[in-house]
Parts: sequence; structure tokens; C-alpha cells
Amino acid sequence: QVQLVESGGGLVQPGGSLRLSCAASGSISTMGFMGWYRQAPGNQRELVASITNSGTTYYTDAVKGRVTIFTDNAKNTVYLQMNILKPEGTAVYYCHSAIDGLRFWGQGTQVTVSA
Repeated sequence: QVQLVESGGGLVQPGGSLRLSCAASGSISTMGFMGWYRQAPGNQRELVASITNSGTTYYTDAVKGRVTIFTDNAKNTVYLQMNILKPEGTAVYYCHSAIDGLRFWGQGTQVTVSA
């Protein structure tokens, strides 16, 4: 089984930056898919960014150009670097992984973008 622990959320001013971390209990190099999702109040959970074990990345249009997903395999950690944050980025951000047909979720970390 895989455990995912997010950290790095908090309160940030519009235009500010945050780096979210997701530490996995297993080797992320063996995981076919890792991603960051977010869910704002009243909204469905949406995929923000993802990366495959081949290095292919995806970003939703809302964050493209301002967000980068990357990994540190030695630390079994995936990061979400968020720059030029906007109020609409306020949400609970969840780390997600998929391997062998199984899906794992972290507990979520709150990001609040407000002046």
C-alpha cells in the first residue's frame, strides 16, 4: 500500500508563490501516474497537474505557465510549484498516485489565496 502525505499549503497573497510537497511511502519511479488535484468549496475535484513515470506532464489551462510539477525520486516526493497565484486557486490540494490499477490519495492541504 502507498501512503501520501502533503505539505506546504497555507495562506498566500495574490501573485505569491507556494510549493506543495507530496511524500510517498513507496518509490515514485514505479508509479505510472502522479498528480495534484484541487477541490474548492462547491466545486468538483479537478486535476491541476500530473506527471507520468516517463516524464510526461499535464497542466490544466487555468494554471498553465504558472505551475510546475516535478519529482525528486531519491526522496520519493512530487512537488507542485505554484507561482502568480490567483484567488481562484483557493482550494484543498490533494496528491494522487496510481499504480497497478490502484489509486491512492493524500489527506489534502489547504491553499488560500487572499489579500
